[in-house]
Amino acid sequence: MLTWLSLLFLALFSSAAFMAGRGRAVKSAGGAAARLHSLPNYYGAYAALWAGVPAAILLLLGAMFGGRVEDALLQAQRPAAVSALTPDRQAVFFSDVQATAEGQAASEVTYEGALKVAFDAKVAEARTIDGVVRYSTLGLAGVLALIGFFLAVPRVNPEFRARNRVEGWIAGVLIACSVSAVLTTLGIVLSLIWESWRFFESVPVLSFLFGTEWAPQIAMRADQVASSGAFGAVPLFAGTFLVMLIAMLVAAPVGLYSAIYLSEYANRGVRATIKPLLEVLAGVPTVVYGFFAALTVGPLFRAGFNWLGAQMIGGPLDGVGQYLGEVQNQMALVAGVVMGIMLIPFVSSLSDDIINAVPQSLRDGSYAMGATKSETVKKVVLPAALPGIMAAMLLAVSRAVGETMIVTMAAGLQAKLTANPLDTVTTVTVQIVNLLTGDQEFDSPKTLSAFGLGLTLFVVTLGLNIIALRIVQKYREQYD
Repeated sequence: MLTWLSLLFLALFSSAAFMAGRGRAVKSAGGAAARLHSLPNYYGAYAALWAGVPAAILLLLGAMFGGRVEDALLQAQRPAAVSALTPDRQAVFFSDVQATAEGQAASEVTYEGALKVAFDAKVAEARTIDGVVRYSTLGLAGVLALIGFFLAVPRVNPEFRARNRVEGWIAGVLIACSVSAVLTTLGIVLSLIWESWRFFESVPVLSFLFGTEWAPQIAMRADQVASSGAFGAVPLFAGTFLVMLIAMLVAAPVGLYSAIYLSEYANRGVRATIKPLLEVLAGVPTVVYGFFAALTVGPLFRAGFNWLGAQMIGGPLDGVGQYLGEVQNQMALVAGVVMGIMLIPFVSSLSDDIINAVPQSLRDGSYAMGATKSETVKKVVLPAALPGIMAAMLLAVSRAVGETMIVTMAAGLQAKLTANPLDTVTTVTVQIVNLLTGDQEFDSPKTLSAFGLGLTLFVVTLGLNIIALRIVQKYREQYD
């Protein structure tokens, strides 16, 4: 709370610096803004940036890392009674000290004797350290704000190139954002590669990529049942592909035909109504789609297949009827259909933009040759937009491959090598979630297998995106 109040006061101080810098610029030019090198607002922005940005960075760094600094200072000197505890008990001790110092509820552990004395002393020390770190950060931020103000405002004069300096600040921010994005991506890739390397030291790559049994259960003791797991990921790849295929069979035709109708046949009023309604689907959280699949679509499909099976029992397809009578709520078909509904606005919006980008002169030329609207769409518009549409489809496939919540709630968790859409399946992303859920130690093949799956998924989706870009680059046609 104190940090936010400090940022608010800093914003007010920066506003005052803006007004001071702007006013000084106008005054130094004798009230004639034309005599200034830059617009008056640039002088105000220059003063505001120097008065606010360095101090704001310090406050944010204090908010992010102040707690760690306090913990390090608090644990630098440990009383003898605390040092005698096990590492786990020491962690609980210092956690209780921090909670008590902040007025929060501590654990139910009771400290007596020398531990009680050490506990009370550390609580008092934690409060002192917290005050020193917090108010030192605030004081330094205030000093930085004043220094920035008194450095920036006196430099304001008609010849000062304020616009160049402000644009330099903006360029620095843009460069920092670009570098942070690149470093974040690089960090993700390197962490995946490193942890995957550790996993493949225990499990051969070929066994992982081509094995047909997935049972990553590693026992805690050597004499425990099933002490070695199986890490064949083919069932996960098959389940992922099956769900993705069903989703695209739903999303591709519906999304593409919707785009054709909206761009070629619908009038402005209909388009202005239907297009936003379609795009609303893109804003629905995937967990809501998961609930919809588990509570509505799954029971509906089960009832439908059970009824169909009841009609077949006793006839030539009695075996099929018996099987359909045992269909469960969770199946690949349910997950694929709901995922396809989720992807409809993705395909529709991209395809609509691509079709609208086809020059009107091509349509006019087709109509001049006597072609109908449907013939123009089939023979002219779609061929011209085909590279972009294919790229949109591949991007939708990448989105389907990476989906987690819908599959978790609608397709089940059983790793099964099957092509039957009525069976329960699991996917790569679902298994990654299961493997990393709860308290895990990152030194066993079971946990490290999640990184192997993640690296495989990363390579696949990266490949699909590269293929989509190559299609656009290679087959893009230029129209005058």
